[in-house]
Amino acid sequence: MEMKLEVIVIPVADVDRAKSFYAGLGWRPDGDFVVDEGFRVVQFTPPGSLCSVIFGTGVTSAPPGSAQGLYLVVTDIEAARAELRDRGAEVSEVFHDVSGVFDRAGTAGRVTGPDPERRSYLSFASFSDPDGNGWVLQEITERFPGR
Repeated sequence: MEMKLEVIVIPVADVDRAKSFYAGLGWRPDGDFVVDEGFRVVQFTPPGSLCSVIFGTGVTSAPPGSAQGLYLVVTDIEAARAELRDRGAEVSEVFHDVSGVFDRAGTAGRVTGPDPERRSYLSFASFSDPDGNGWVLQEITERFPGR
């Protein structure tokens, strides 16, 4: 049975501020549904993604900014970083992890610059939305076998 990740819920404090931020990144607005005063659902989809994000009022009890490690796969980390910066996001410098395996939570183990061998899966950059929800760009130029 296939199981496809379709939606990620991110907790925000100010729905309209979040809506403006994600629209400013160039993400596709899929809907803004106001059911009543305590229930509003806003959905956006990143360019090229099959998975969307939802935020709003009454959609999660998680504290605003608590979603971390939200990965966006890109084929060119420098170009993606530049585009996000041009659109107003504060994006970190490109980095790789000292382990040469995967990046870890927070900033521990970060080494400035892309993976020295420019291996797929190992170069990253990060940014946060206005609430502090943490996004990571991951450069993938060639998929592992079977992926």
